Amino acid sequence: MSKVQVSIVMGSDSDLEIMREAGKALDEFGIAYEIDVTSAHRSPERTADFARKAAGRGIRVIIAGAGGAAHLAGAIAAHTTLPVIGVPIPSTSLQGMDSLLATVQMPAGIPVATVAIGKPGAINAGILATQIIALGDAAIAKKLEVHKEKLARGVEEKSKKLRTSVGG
Repeated sequence: MSKVQVSIVMGSDSDLEIMREAGKALDEFGIAYEIDVTSAHRSPERTADFARKAAGRGIRVIIAGAGGAAHLAGAIAAHTTLPVIGVPIPSTSLQGMDSLLATVQMPAGIPVATVAIGKPGAINAGILATQIIALGDAAIAKKLEVHKEKLARGVEEKSKKLRTSVGG
Protein backbone atom coordinates (compact mmCIF):
# COMPACT_ATOMS: atom_id res chain seq x y z
CA MET A 1 0.00 0.00 0.00
CA SER A 2 1.18 3.52 -0.72
CA LYS A 3 2.11 6.10 1.88
CA VAL A 4 -0.76 7.48 3.97
CA GLN A 5 -1.77 10.92 2.63
CA VAL A 6 -5.14 11.52 4.28
CA SER A 7 -6.09 11.32 7.92
CA ILE A 8 -9.75 10.69 8.73
CA VAL A 9 -10.61 11.53 12.31
CA MET A 10 -13.87 11.65 14.19
CA GLY A 11 -15.01 12.85 17.56
CA SER A 12 -16.46 9.49 18.59
CA ASP A 13 -16.41 5.91 17.38
CA SER A 14 -20.18 6.24 16.96
CA ASP A 15 -19.32 8.39 13.89
CA LEU A 16 -17.48 5.51 12.19
CA GLU A 17 -20.38 4.30 10.03
CA ILE A 18 -20.57 7.73 8.37
CA MET A 19 -16.83 8.46 8.24
CA ARG A 20 -16.10 5.07 6.70
CA GLU A 21 -17.71 6.50 3.54
CA ALA A 22 -14.82 8.98 3.18
CA GLY A 23 -12.44 6.03 3.29
CA LYS A 24 -14.42 4.18 0.63
CA ALA A 25 -14.17 7.22 -1.66
CA LEU A 26 -10.41 7.39 -1.10
CA ASP A 27 -10.13 3.64 -1.77
CA GLU A 28 -11.79 4.21 -5.16
CA PHE A 29 -8.87 6.44 -6.17
CA GLY A 30 -6.14 4.36 -4.53
CA ILE A 31 -5.32 6.95 -1.87
CA ALA A 32 -3.99 5.56 1.39
CA TYR A 33 -5.50 6.90 4.60
CA GLU A 34 -5.55 6.37 8.32
CA ILE A 35 -8.60 6.54 10.56
CA ASP A 36 -8.76 7.44 14.25
CA VAL A 37 -10.81 9.03 17.05
CA THR A 38 -9.90 12.27 18.79
CA SER A 39 -12.12 14.81 20.46
CA ALA A 40 -11.92 18.59 20.54
CA HIS A 41 -13.62 18.54 23.95
CA ARG A 42 -12.74 15.24 25.65
CA SER A 43 -9.10 15.07 24.49
CA PRO A 44 -8.08 18.61 23.46
CA GLU A 45 -4.34 18.08 24.02
CA ARG A 46 -4.36 14.85 21.99
CA THR A 47 -6.25 16.65 19.21
CA ALA A 48 -3.82 19.59 19.15
CA ASP A 49 -0.82 17.21 19.17
CA PHE A 50 -2.34 15.20 16.30
CA ALA A 51 -2.89 18.38 14.26
CA ARG A 52 0.60 19.78 14.89
CA LYS A 53 2.32 16.51 13.89
CA ALA A 54 0.17 15.51 10.88
CA ALA A 55 2.17 17.33 8.18
CA GLY A 56 5.44 15.96 9.54
CA ARG A 57 4.04 12.46 9.18
CA GLY A 58 3.30 13.06 5.49
CA ILE A 59 -0.42 13.73 5.81
CA ARG A 60 -1.61 16.07 3.06
CA VAL A 61 -5.32 16.46 3.93
CA ILE A 62 -7.32 15.95 7.13
CA ILE A 63 -10.99 14.96 7.09
CA ALA A 64 -12.66 15.57 10.45
CA GLY A 65 -16.17 14.43 11.30
CA ALA A 66 -18.03 15.49 14.41
CA GLY A 67 -21.55 15.86 15.68
CA GLY A 68 -23.25 18.13 18.16
CA ALA A 69 -21.03 21.11 18.91
CA ALA A 70 -18.74 19.81 16.12
CA HIS A 71 -15.59 21.74 16.99
CA LEU A 72 -13.17 19.02 15.87
CA ALA A 73 -12.39 20.34 12.37
CA GLY A 74 -11.88 23.88 13.67
CA ALA A 75 -9.74 22.74 16.59
CA ILE A 76 -7.54 20.83 14.14
CA ALA A 77 -7.40 23.72 11.66
CA ALA A 78 -6.21 26.00 14.46
CA HIS A 79 -3.06 23.88 14.85
CA THR A 80 -2.08 23.05 11.24
CA THR A 81 -1.64 24.60 7.82
CA LEU A 82 -2.94 21.45 6.10
CA PRO A 83 -6.32 21.59 4.36
CA VAL A 84 -9.05 20.45 6.74
CA ILE A 85 -12.40 19.16 5.50
CA GLY A 86 -15.22 19.07 8.05
CA VAL A 87 -18.01 16.51 7.89
CA PRO A 88 -21.03 17.43 10.03
CA ILE A 89 -22.47 14.33 11.73
CA PRO A 90 -26.23 14.16 12.41
CA SER A 91 -25.94 12.98 16.03
CA THR A 92 -28.52 15.07 17.88
CA SER A 93 -32.21 15.90 17.69
CA LEU A 94 -31.22 18.81 15.44
CA GLN A 95 -30.36 16.25 12.70
CA GLY A 96 -26.92 17.69 12.01
CA MET A 97 -27.87 21.34 11.57
CA ASP A 98 -25.98 22.17 14.78
CA SER A 99 -22.95 20.28 13.47
CA LEU A 100 -23.17 21.97 10.08
CA LEU A 101 -23.25 25.46 11.57
CA ALA A 102 -20.47 24.72 14.06
CA THR A 103 -18.26 23.31 11.30
CA VAL A 104 -18.87 25.91 8.62
CA GLN A 105 -18.91 29.05 10.77
CA MET A 106 -15.16 29.47 11.35
CA PRO A 107 -13.43 32.75 12.14
CA ALA A 108 -11.47 34.47 9.37
CA GLY A 109 -8.03 32.98 9.03
CA ILE A 110 -8.94 29.44 10.18
CA PRO A 111 -10.64 27.86 7.15
CA VAL A 112 -12.45 24.55 7.21
CA ALA A 113 -13.90 23.26 3.95
CA THR A 114 -17.32 22.00 4.98
CA VAL A 115 -19.33 19.39 3.12
CA ALA A 116 -22.91 18.12 3.45
CA ILE A 117 -24.28 16.49 6.59
CA GLY A 118 -23.79 12.74 7.00
CA LYS A 119 -22.83 10.05 4.48
CA PRO A 120 -23.09 12.24 1.33
CA GLY A 121 -20.77 14.72 3.00
CA ALA A 122 -18.29 12.00 3.98
CA ILE A 123 -18.24 10.73 0.40
CA ASN A 124 -17.69 14.26 -0.90
CA ALA A 125 -14.96 14.82 1.69
CA GLY A 126 -13.10 11.81 0.30
CA ILE A 127 -13.50 13.10 -3.25
CA LEU A 128 -12.47 16.64 -2.27
CA ALA A 129 -9.36 15.28 -0.54
CA THR A 130 -8.64 13.37 -3.76
CA GLN A 131 -9.01 16.56 -5.81
CA ILE A 132 -6.55 18.36 -3.52
CA ILE A 133 -4.01 15.54 -3.84
CA ALA A 134 -4.58 15.42 -7.62
CA LEU A 135 -3.19 18.94 -7.95
CA GLY A 136 0.26 17.38 -7.58
CA ASP A 137 -0.41 13.88 -8.92
CA ALA A 138 -1.26 13.38 -12.59
CA ALA A 139 -2.28 9.73 -12.12
CA ILE A 140 -4.86 10.68 -9.47
CA ALA A 141 -6.05 13.56 -11.68
CA LYS A 142 -6.67 11.06 -14.49
CA LYS A 143 -8.67 8.82 -12.13
CA LEU A 144 -10.82 11.82 -11.25
CA GLU A 145 -11.48 12.51 -14.94
CA VAL A 146 -12.57 8.90 -15.42
CA HIS A 147 -14.81 9.21 -12.33
CA LYS A 148 -16.52 12.33 -13.75
CA GLU A 149 -17.00 10.63 -17.12
CA LYS A 150 -18.59 7.64 -15.35
CA LEU A 151 -21.00 9.96 -13.53
CA ALA A 152 -21.97 11.64 -16.82
CA ARG A 153 -22.53 8.27 -18.53
CA GLY A 154 -24.77 7.23 -15.65
CA VAL A 155 -26.96 10.28 -16.16
CA GLU A 156 -27.17 9.66 -19.90
CA GLU A 157 -28.15 6.03 -19.33
CA LYS A 158 -30.85 6.98 -16.81
CA SER A 159 -32.17 9.66 -19.16
CA LYS A 160 -32.37 7.24 -22.06
CA LYS A 161 -34.10 4.63 -19.90
CA LEU A 162 -36.61 7.19 -18.62
CA ARG A 163 -37.40 8.55 -22.09
CA THR A 164 -37.86 5.02 -23.41
CA SER A 165 -40.14 3.96 -20.53
CA VAL A 166 -42.47 6.98 -20.83
CA GLY A 167 -42.70 6.86 -24.60
CA GLY A 168 -40.38 9.80 -25.28
